[in-house]
Amino acid sequence: MTVIFSKKCELGLQAVLYLSTQPKDTLFSSQDISEELKIPKEFVSKVLQSLTKSGIVGSKKGNSGGFFLQKDPGSIRLIDIVIAIDGLGMFHNCVLGFRNCSVDNPCPVHHKWGKLRNETYSMLSNETLADLRDATISKIKAIKFQDDIIN
Repeated sequence: MTVIFSKKCELGLQAVLYLSTQPKDTLFSSQDISEELKIPKEFVSKVLQSLTKSGIVGSKKGNSGGFFLQKDPGSIRLIDIVIAIDGLGMFHNCVLGFRNCSVDNPCPVHHKWGKLRNETYSMLSNETLADLRDATISKIKAIKFQDDIIN
């Protein structure tokens, strides 16, 4: 269940994290990424195409084409991916969707959400893809292991 990010953003984060664990300038098709992460190919293709506009992901067209990480993993923060896909609305809008929610006119969870929102923004702003490399590799291995057990 998505709580903070759109499904598109979740899949974009997963796909970019996957690309960050691969050798530099290696091309991967949306099908390759889809199979590795067990996520729908159509979503992978669309989200990675949108991330090419932000300069996070590069692409090469044609039969031997695919997607690759455009920048060094140490220079890409998670917030960069979130901004490219979802924007910063979640950090500025009421989490419950109330209009005119503010410090002076708070919603029922305004103060609690404010603290969590700030911590979330800080974490996303401080973590780079390189910082998460080992944990990402472990997660991808766990996905493959689960899939092997099911099949």
